[in-house]
Amino acid sequence: MCQKQFGNFFAALVTAYNDDLEWMRGEPARFRSSNVVERGFCAACGTPLTYEYDGGIEIAIGAFDEPERLEPQVQVHHAARLPWIEHLFEKPARAQDTLQEAGIAVVSYQHPDHDTTEWPPRDDAPGKMLK
Repeated sequence: MCQKQFGNFFAALVTAYNDDLEWMRGEPARFRSSNVVERGFCAACGTPLTYEYDGGIEIAIGAFDEPERLEPQVQVHHAARLPWIEHLFEKPARAQDTLQEAGIAVVSYQHPDHDTTEWPPRDDAPGKMLK
């Protein structure tokens, strides 16, 4: 289920407990993906955020401001991994210019990786949800 939810090979998650969790800018939107799991996501941009079940919540590591501080400690559903995932990091690495290095100006409309004084952006800001 996580591969489909995150649209990726797997989901890197960190465990939190509801009593210790505080959402700083509103709760994520949620949908029930199975009879035992709800998924949280950003209603403004669609970013997958949580895997929620009775008694716990897993939060997407990539959604944190400093994801490098949250190293995964276990692998779950290892038997369901894609067959080639064991060899992924043996593949040759290819340097790729960032868009900025290629001379392309990028203005991100996603939530920044730091606290902001104004969020969500104004109604007239570029990147607002398309209707």
